[in-house]
Amino acid sequence: MNELVDRLASPLVSADEALAREFEARLADSSALAFRVAYSVVRHKQDAEDVAQEAFARAHRRFSALRDRDKFRAWLMRMTWRLALDHRRGEKRRAVRDDVAAREAARVAPDGPDGLANERSTRLWAAIDQLPEKLRVVIVLAAIEEHGIKDVAKLLGAPEGTIKSRLFDARKKLQEMLR
Repeated sequence: MNELVDRLASPLVSADEALAREFEARLADSSALAFRVAYSVVRHKQDAEDVAQEAFARAHRRFSALRDRDKFRAWLMRMTWRLALDHRRGEKRRAVRDDVAAREAARVAPDGPDGLANERSTRLWAAIDQLPEKLRVVIVLAAIEEHGIKDVAKLLGAPEGTIKSRLFDARKKLQEMLR
């Protein structure tokens, strides 16, 4: 009975080992490029390493489901690119939240021209904070950080028309809130 079990189990083990070896070989061929792709998006070595590691882990989990293994390199690059964009979006959201918090902490009583500008800035950021997330991200990226519509569309993975529409809606809502 043990012989039968061993004979049936051995092809499974060798298939898993072959799959693991193939993955390692393909990953060794593509890992430096994955890091460069991640670095080109996030522009920070430590973050790029984290993004590349996450891409490697996801690729390992899904490698057996990949139909055309000859396209592994392109598949891994696309996965790395998307993860890097997600990471950058998260960093930008955190930076905006931190900036808003810093502005609130440094708020000065309005007395004079600087105080008036500070009061307007505070009112504007409070209104931006009240916008829905999808409008807030677009208004911050396009109007405040001055990214172009194409750049914002790429960052958010949405069509340019959608970005234009959201930007219009965000401006209109801000105008209503600030009256």
